[in-house]
Amino acid sequence: MSHFSTELKPEQWSDLPNGEALQQAVAKQLEDWWPRVFGYHLLKLGPLSAELSSMASPVAHHFSLSSSQGASIEGDFCHLPLQNAAIDAVVMSLLLEFEPDPYRILRETDRVLIAGGYLFIVGFNPLSPVFLGKLWPKYQDCLPWNGRFFMPSRVRDWLGLLGYQVVGDERLVYHPLMGDFNQGKLFQQSLASWLPSAGSLYLIVARKLESPLTPIRDKRKVRQTNWTTAPTAGRSGHLSEHSEN
Repeated sequence: MSHFSTELKPEQWSDLPNGEALQQAVAKQLEDWWPRVFGYHLLKLGPLSAELSSMASPVAHHFSLSSSQGASIEGDFCHLPLQNAAIDAVVMSLLLEFEPDPYRILRETDRVLIAGGYLFIVGFNPLSPVFLGKLWPKYQDCLPWNGRFFMPSRVRDWLGLLGYQVVGDERLVYHPLMGDFNQGKLFQQSLASWLPSAGSLYLIVARKLESPLTPIRDKRKVRQTNWTTAPTAGRSGHLSEHSEN
């Protein structure tokens, strides 16, 4: 987008218009998923993810990582200070929209996730009422419209290239975010009923496959690789010298 800028990023949900309502909607949408996630470590990437409660998940250790003060670990999203295959689940909320290299962040996230691990991505859906702010000069340089809105299908394509299976693709919040959140309730309900794919936010849930799905046409001509999952032993150990238990 022509108005994309990395200088202005949301550091907390209240930085966004109707941010508290957005946070509540995302938290509620995730409630059904948390009990399905097991393991040792759940990573919340970015300051908005850090503010989401994940205590309904039986994962033992929940921690956050961002460049902001107050995170469990301060670090670069493109160079995570974590071991390979050390994390069981990653949550990134409204992060890719405001970073210059979103695919690189996904690749780095893939590096630290175990085989079978969960990845939760929350983003703004351009095919929704929230896109109106990008057409109105008054809002184009304001949060969240200064960021890039990626089509959910594009995010799914990125995940497919990395070897993920999308197990959930949901929509929520049928509101342009401009104006009071409680206005136009009837319109929001009608839009959710008639155009369920037009939610202003998407939640994509994906799982990292055990091995790549590369078709082998002739086994006699292809050297086969013995793929093994990352060992779980030791993953509950030191992630970083800054990690908090």
